[in-house]
Amino acid sequence: MTDLTGKTALVTAAAQGIGRAAASALAKAGARVIATDINADALADLSGPGIEVKRLDVLDPEAIRAGVAEAGSIDILFNCAGVVHGGTILEASDEDLDFAYALNVKAMVRMCRAVLPAMIESGDGAIINMASVASSVKGVPNRFVYGTTKAAVIGLTKALAADHVGQGVRCNCICPGTVETPSLKERLSEKGDYEENRAAFVARQPIGRIGRPEEIADLVVYLAGATYTTGQIHNIDGGWSI
Repeated sequence: MTDLTGKTALVTAAAQGIGRAAASALAKAGARVIATDINADALADLSGPGIEVKRLDVLDPEAIRAGVAEAGSIDILFNCAGVVHGGTILEASDEDLDFAYALNVKAMVRMCRAVLPAMIESGDGAIINMASVASSVKGVPNRFVYGTTKAAVIGLTKALAADHVGQGVRCNCICPGTVETPSLKERLSEKGDYEENRAAFVARQPIGRIGRPEEIADLVVYLAGATYTTGQIHNIDGGWSI
């Protein structure tokens, strides 16, 4: 098991789904975890040894600066906050693209920029960015805006890794397939027949099921302690990208 004792980890979008599972898993591995989300009420029941909760709007540059300054030196950053847009390029508005780029890409850039100086000073740090199989890994129908921005996450991950590998900072990204989260349930419900829509999502996973947040969280913990791994895409998708 990865031992993160003595490390401080900051997780965005920790109120539910993968972010919540990752916050709990990092704490179980021994880290002090600062679990953040824009929804402070949803964070209220996230508790346990080593977990601190804090409201953070990652679209607010000043909030990011202040939040990281208050937290102190961050050893592990898991950028989990993001949004999924549906539709093709012909159905996507400029506003859709601007918002997705702001949340899926620029917010990550700002979070990385905020934690990097302390990581460089200490000569050690792990940044883990949430990308997706729907990106440069795989073209997915009706995910134009999402796939475009998640491809950008892969690019920024590799660029950051290349720039700072000599300073002890590692940066990797995780590319999940379909994962059982409140966000997924909400999107499937919005599309009409929930069970029919869910069955279609399951059918596209060669492994025959949807992933669990805890499975992604295990990979987060591994990458937090993987001192010889940087600049890599980690697909965890039930064989979807084979």
